[in-house]
Amino acid sequence: MIASLRNRALVVLMLGHFTNDMLGGVLTLFLPEAKERFALGNGEVGLVALAYACASSLSQPFFGWFTDRQLRRWVPSAVLIWGGIFTSLYGVAGSYAMLLVFAALAGLASGAYHPLGASLAAAVTDPRRRNSALSLYTVGGTSGFALGPLVAVSCLAVFGPRGTLALLPLAALVAALLFREMTNVAGRTHRVRPSGVTESGGDTVPWGALSRVIGTVMLRSWVFLSVLQFLPVWYSDLGYGRSFYGPLVTTVILAGAVGTLVGGSLADRIGERRVLLASLTLSVPPLLLIAGYPGPWAFAAGAAFGITADASLSVTLVAAQRLMPGRTGIASGAILGLGFITGGIGVPVTGRIADSVGIGPALASLALVSGLATVLALTIPPGALTMGSRADVIVSDEPVISEIAISGRPSRGSD
Repeated sequence: MIASLRNRALVVLMLGHFTNDMLGGVLTLFLPEAKERFALGNGEVGLVALAYACASSLSQPFFGWFTDRQLRRWVPSAVLIWGGIFTSLYGVAGSYAMLLVFAALAGLASGAYHPLGASLAAAVTDPRRRNSALSLYTVGGTSGFALGPLVAVSCLAVFGPRGTLALLPLAALVAALLFREMTNVAGRTHRVRPSGVTESGGDTVPWGALSRVIGTVMLRSWVFLSVLQFLPVWYSDLGYGRSFYGPLVTTVILAGAVGTLVGGSLADRIGERRVLLASLTLSVPPLLLIAGYPGPWAFAAGAAFGITADASLSVTLVAAQRLMPGRTGIASGAILGLGFITGGIGVPVTGRIADSVGIGPALASLALVSGLATVLALTIPPGALTMGSRADVIVSDEPVISEIAISGRPSRGSD
C-alpha cells in the first residue's frame, strides 16, 4: 500500500473520490433539518435519500459506457463542480419538492464520478497491486462520506441552513487539482487482458456470476445505507443532539474505511470468497446490538458494524472489473450503480417499517437482508472470486485506460 500512495495520479483520484463522497455524506446530516423544516415523516425522509440514490445509481451504467469509449480530461473536474453546486443548494431549498430535485441532481454527479474514478484508479495502478490500490481508492470515498456529516454539522452550526453554500468553493478547488493531474495521466496506465481474450474484444461476459456479485452488493447496500440514513433520525427523535449522532455516523463510516483496507489486504492473502462471506455474516451481531441497545455504547457497536460490513467493498468491485475485461467503466457502474440502487430503494422500505414498528425494530429486520445476501454470495462460482486466476497482466506505455484514452479529444476506443 505504501507503493500505491506514491502514485500521484491515484492520490489525486482518491482526493476527488473523497470530495465527491463527502458531498454525498452531507445529505445524511441534513435530513433531520429537512424533516423538521418541512414536517416530514420517516418515509418521506427516505424518499429524499431515494432521489439521490436513484439519480446516482441509474446514471452509472451510462457513465461507465461513456468512460469505456470516450473520456475527456475535463469531465471528472466538471462532475465535482456539478455536485458541489447542487449539494450547496440544499440549505436554500424552499420546499420539499425543491429538495428532492436538488438531491437528484447532486446524485447525478455522484453517479458520474464513481465509474470514471474507479476505471481511472484501476488504469493508473500497477496491476500486481490493483486489489490493494482499489481498496485505498475506495477508502478515499468512504472517508469523505464519513466526514460529510461532520462538515454538515459545522456548516449548519456556524452559518445556519445556508451554510451548505460553503461547500462549493471546496469542490471547485479539488476539481482544479484533478484537471491538472488528468492532463498528465496518459502514458502511465495499465490494462488487464483475461486469458483467451483478443484485442478485438471478443470475450464473453459471465453474466450468471456477475449478476450474483451485483445482487450481493445490492443487499449489502440496503443494510448499510439504511443504518447510515436512520441513525441520525433515530437519535434525533430520542432527544440527542447533532454533536452526538454526527460523530456516531462518522464512526460507522470511518470504521468501514478501516474494514475496506483490511478486507482488500486479506483478499490478496486468503481469497476474495472468504472475505466476502465473513463480511456478510460477521456484520449481523453488531447490527443487532445497534438496533437493540441505543445509547453511548452504540459507538462501539457501530464501529464493529462498519469494519465488518465494508470489508468486502473493494473485493466486489475488483471482481466485477475482472469479469468484464475491457469494460471496467461498465463493470464499475454495475457494481457502484446497480448495487447502490437497491440500497436506495431499501431505505424508504426500512422507513415504512420504522413508521409502523419503530426505527429500532426496523434496523433489526435488516439482519434478514444480510442473511439473504450471504445465501446469494454462497452461489457465486469460486472462480469468479479467485484473485489472479482469470487475468494475464499487460503493462503498456500507451495512453490506454481499459480501451480508452484521456485527452482533450475523443479516444481511440476499440469497439
